[in-house]
Amino acid sequence: MKKVITYGTFDLFHVGHLNILKRAKELGDYLVVAVSSDAFNAIKGKKCIIPDYERMEIVRAIKYVDEVIVEDSWDQKIDDVKKHNIDIFVMGDDWEGKFDFLKDYCEVVYLPRTPNISSTMIKTQLK
Repeated sequence: MKKVITYGTFDLFHVGHLNILKRAKELGDYLVVAVSSDAFNAIKGKKCIIPDYERMEIVRAIKYVDEVIVEDSWDQKIDDVKKHNIDIFVMGDDWEGKFDFLKDYCEVVYLPRTPNISSTMIKTQLK
């Protein structure tokens, strides 16, 4: 069984989120999604509209997702890859090269983002 992992905040869930989860799942048999906690988002200077426990429930309900875990720090990725026996790490291509250090532990794939949609764009339009 080939296991895939991806990370994200998944605030204001939109079709771009769905597309990346679908494409990540197509790379393997089992998809683990790490959802950023509210505390970790605060460290990153981000404020979410939807609380972390609700974002995790939304992501958990997506048919492509097999398991949801919490992301509490930048440093947990190597441990997550080892703990969950991950074969492929997936992120959007706006992070290209930032997670290449994981290539010592698994394959790293950067997927193209869905054009013209992001949580930041939605938040800006709502203001």
